[in-house]
Amino acid sequence: MEMFPAERTAAVRRLSLVRLSSEIARSVATVGRVAVEGEVVQPGPSRSGAVYFTLRDRVAQITVVCPRARLARCRTVHGERVCVTGTLGYLNERGQLQLFADEVAPVGEGAILAAIADVRRRLSAEGLLDRARRPLPLLPRTVGVVCGADAAVRADIESVVAARFPGYPVAFEEVAVSGPGAAESVVGALQALDARSDVDVVILARGGGDPASLLPFSDEELCRAICASATPVVTAIGHERDRPLCDEVADRRCGTPSLAASAVVPDEAALRAQLDALMDSIRATCTDALSTSSDRLEAIDLRAALRSGEETAVERLDHAAGRLQLVDLGRRVADASRRLASVDWRSSLTRRLAAVDGDLAGRRRTLDALDPARVLSRGYAIVRTADGDVVRSPAQVDAGDELDVAVAQGRIHAAVRHDAHDAHDDAGAP
Repeated sequence: MEMFPAERTAAVRRLSLVRLSSEIARSVATVGRVAVEGEVVQPGPSRSGAVYFTLRDRVAQITVVCPRARLARCRTVHGERVCVTGTLGYLNERGQLQLFADEVAPVGEGAILAAIADVRRRLSAEGLLDRARRPLPLLPRTVGVVCGADAAVRADIESVVAARFPGYPVAFEEVAVSGPGAAESVVGALQALDARSDVDVVILARGGGDPASLLPFSDEELCRAICASATPVVTAIGHERDRPLCDEVADRRCGTPSLAASAVVPDEAALRAQLDALMDSIRATCTDALSTSSDRLEAIDLRAALRSGEETAVERLDHAAGRLQLVDLGRRVADASRRLASVDWRSSLTRRLAAVDGDLAGRRRTLDALDPARVLSRGYAIVRTADGDVVRSPAQVDAGDELDVAVAQGRIHAAVRHDAHDAHDDAGAP
């Protein structure tokens, strides 16, 4: 069924399919960014990592594409009613109209609570809900505030600042705090304030609202940004009964923006009273110390003190002079010179050389006495087998074995004519 039937005309335009597709794509692009509610039907991933599903509402439906880079902000649960924020696109090669999603947010209290519960489970599994909270600075250089363009929230904070410390430096970042893209805007503002070196604490503030309008403050990326922030974060979202998920990861939660401002902006009157009390205490301490020192100074007899100091100095000088007299360097040098002159180092060196020469001669005689060549010179010989073993017994050789005989003037090769048994038999013959 055509919802908006085209006006019938007799004229017919002849177009190529490429031209027709281009005109359809241009017409679709004029629709701009839209937010559409419907029911998620059969979501599924593609090979590229994107998620596709059909968004259906009564008799209408459209294919929705969640790009891989936007999956963190796209909740796709079959049968759940959602609000899809994105832009339309026409695929020429398929002749198909698709809605490219920037964000898919649940609609309805039950779906919102289920989405928050899923995020809470993931944060709890990583220990982010139980992390150590950072203390708030006593005197921050600048207070950063992330809030909407709602004049009431900013006016509440400014009125508290004017009452507690007029003119205190406060940096406001006004962004969208509800609706599509609000979570990204809040995260960007928080990170911008955290990057400033002069901002020592950040307040996330928003007025009250229904669960759907407060959903951006339960965004998973926002909760992780609060945990990753180097600057302490105070949340003041809605009223006392409103508890978005960012309250569970913040360093401090306050029921209203006014209470958050009171928690981070110092009280000028109290600070001045504290400084006055400290100055009075310091003044009293200095007065007491001065009075005590004056009394001690008046009790001192200056003449007696000077005389005592002079006597002490004279005693120390006399003592030092006596010790110096005990040390006569000239006399000690003369004694050392006499002892050095009395040492006959030349005769001592001669005696040591003679002793060493005598020891060396004795060792040479011992070595000559043990030299086997000297033994051979007296007519002895050393007999070895062909294997080089020294022959000490006739039983080591047999008839025909070759021998090597070492004598004083050289070596003789010999052969055994009779073995040990033959020699024994010959010795016993008549």
